[in-house]
Amino acid sequence: MPNALDRLKDGIRRFQSGPYAENAEKYKTAATTPQKPHTLMITCADSRIDIETVTSAAPGELFTTRNVGNLVPAYGEMLGGVSAVIEYAVNALGVQHIVVCGHSDCGAMKALRNPSSLDSLPTVKQWLRNAQAASVVAEMMAKDDETAHDKLRRLTERNVLLQLQHLKTHPSVAGALAQEKLTVSGWVYDLGTGEVRIAEDGSSVFEAVGATA
Repeated sequence: MPNALDRLKDGIRRFQSGPYAENAEKYKTAATTPQKPHTLMITCADSRIDIETVTSAAPGELFTTRNVGNLVPAYGEMLGGVSAVIEYAVNALGVQHIVVCGHSDCGAMKALRNPSSLDSLPTVKQWLRNAQAASVVAEMMAKDDETAHDKLRRLTERNVLLQLQHLKTHPSVAGALAQEKLTVSGWVYDLGTGEVRIAEDGSSVFEAVGATA
């Protein structure tokens, strides 16, 4: 069995002889033209998510950042990679839209429901404090007859909505929203079915995107 690096090298060769060769002019244009993505995508680091494929996005359309649990720390609490990406995307690139995208079977959300699973992962445990309020709300909304799947689905949705609230505390986002230069939305992507459910700004209801427009 080939090792991980050999598999990556094989993938590069397939890319060079396939997708790149078929779209060489597009890639060359992208290399010589400043990027102008229309959307900042904040999604989970889960290796099963390929957000460019899910959205049929071409190179240069999405400015993407990924982290455990698709979290957005409120401004000032954890200034770092996520806050820098947001500021750059809004102020330097002028994105028109920001998405916070969660997904089914999320390990971070499972960990929130089972805190002891994080005992050997202190850094992850600290990071997931940015989702703690969603966990509290989801538990308050839980019903006695709900399955574990139902509870995980609700927590995933509440987390996305919480991160949208955090997102709006960032000065660049607040300013662009006030000037109506920016919109935001929350998504949940189902790994097994390909379904994407979206809560547009101001809504807490996630509605599935249909197969046809």
